[in-house]
Amino acid sequence: MTHPAPIFRSLLLFVILGLFSLSLPAAGRPAAAAGRIPVILDTDIGDDIDDTWALALLLKSPEFDIRLVVGDEGKPLYRARLIAKLLQVAGRTDIPIGIGIETSSRGDGGQVGWVRDYDLKSYPGTVHQDGVKALIDTIMNSREPVTLIAVGPLPNIAAALEREPRIAQRARFVGMHGSVRVGYGGNKKPAPEYNVKQNAPACRKALTAAWDATITPLDTCGIVDLSGERYQRLRASKDPVAAAVIENYRLWSAAQRRNATTPDPWETRSSTLFDTVAIYLGYSEKLLKMERLPIEVTDAGFTVIQPGAKLTNVATEWKDLDAFRDWIVNRLTGSARAR
Repeated sequence: MTHPAPIFRSLLLFVILGLFSLSLPAAGRPAAAAGRIPVILDTDIGDDIDDTWALALLLKSPEFDIRLVVGDEGKPLYRARLIAKLLQVAGRTDIPIGIGIETSSRGDGGQVGWVRDYDLKSYPGTVHQDGVKALIDTIMNSREPVTLIAVGPLPNIAAALEREPRIAQRARFVGMHGSVRVGYGGNKKPAPEYNVKQNAPACRKALTAAWDATITPLDTCGIVDLSGERYQRLRASKDPVAAAVIENYRLWSAAQRRNATTPDPWETRSSTLFDTVAIYLGYSEKLLKMERLPIEVTDAGFTVIQPGAKLTNVATEWKDLDAFRDWIVNRLTGSARAR
């Protein structure tokens, strides 16, 4: 007869080993990614400066496991260089970059001075020449659903849905798109918002796909900015990512104002930070009022409430805009607190 003590010790060892194995990360996944939201960012970084703020906030948000960053809406090498250099500044060259499809948008933009001497070949991480394929593969090969955050016009997303419609069953879409009840600058008349108007068919394809879709239209994202103590705190930050954002903003602002005689707003306030709201919505809706609305994209680039259209989660109002402004500053200066 076997003594019960050795049996107990064997059972205890088996339980401990089993619990240890459950704590290990899935094959091919870093331990740091455990419990985080798998995310892809699709961005037209380098045109309006808000995309740079958005990417920086994504990098500063521990809720996310960033699987891929893809440039969209043409200017593919310019956008890829901006992404690569910011990832390198952040020490995140583990993140792959995708080069988006070529469109009619070519050349460089207002932040070219920051990457004029940057060679994309020097990026230590992976650069996918076919960013659309990389986006599809990242979604289809993920063990968990992926959150796809898109903050520009959507030619990459439309192309990905065309090539592989099944991505919509394995991903969630979060976008900075549209104008439902409010236009630019808080105007009470809706407007054809740029990201939609630039490629209305692509936006329509994205918002009618089978995935769950969430958007921040101008109603909420169009009134976000930083000024006063918040902005000055950010300008004074020694955090390398925050410093890179401010330097890019300085260059972009100067490019926008080549012949201006009025004071440069870079000294005192940010521009409108549209895309930052989509990053926040990637993991939380706490600070916003959300409505499920039947949204239709018109050929003229309007996003209208149309009975019978596919329901979209829409951030229509702020519950606490000042708390969101604090969130931006806290994240970028390294004093983030999750909300």
